[in-house]
Amino acid sequence: MKLEIKNLCVEVEGKCVLNGISLVINPGEIHALMGPNGSGKSTLSYVIAGHPKYKVVSGDILVNSKSILELSPDERAKLGLFLSFQNPLEIQGVPISKLLFTIAKAKDQKLSFVQFKRELDANLKEVGIDLQAMERDVNVGFSGGEKKRVEVLQLLTLKPALAILDEVDSGLDVDTMQVLANAVNKLRGPNFSALVITHYQRLLNYVKPDFVHVLSNGKIVASGLANLAQEIESKGYQWLVAQ
Repeated sequence: MKLEIKNLCVEVEGKCVLNGISLVINPGEIHALMGPNGSGKSTLSYVIAGHPKYKVVSGDILVNSKSILELSPDERAKLGLFLSFQNPLEIQGVPISKLLFTIAKAKDQKLSFVQFKRELDANLKEVGIDLQAMERDVNVGFSGGEKKRVEVLQLLTLKPALAILDEVDSGLDVDTMQVLANAVNKLRGPNFSALVITHYQRLLNYVKPDFVHVLSNGKIVASGLANLAQEIESKGYQWLVAQ
């Protein structure tokens, strides 16, 4: 999947949040998006996913050269877009196993439950979640780290064409961060791309980005290779914002 963001301007309740964002993510590329609090990073992820709260004033978002602005969130998901939330939602009354089978079946109508169960068992070992947890409601009563592992499980189940990971490293211990990184690296290849949104270099020590971008006040103020994240780690954001 090729994602193109063209001169995107977005408002929330009449306030400009994104002001002329342009970005291209080609198939197989991993991009990291960094920036101070309130710079618009999460807003960009929600706009790509189609959250109705955000109003696109101008610009466009293209998937494989076709605009997706008129598509609903579920239609965008069917194209292969996946958003991992910074704060995963709790869903009462929906067991994790049912959610996972539903999304897997939506992607492959011919998938049998036996095939699904075989892959689920492998993914559970990868993520470090007990099989019994699959009968619990989605994220209900889970710790922060457990919720992030369930998000990773969804990522491995769906195998999206492009994953948007919105500050998934927030509050994670090293073990859970490695689980997340291993999942992304496992999917990495010509048919998978990702936009990794983070404040810190530490996640990028495990998931090596091809490109790094810095967002500030709704604009991309710098782009570069992986070493840009290392510079930010040592210097902070102010030296870029001030330029």
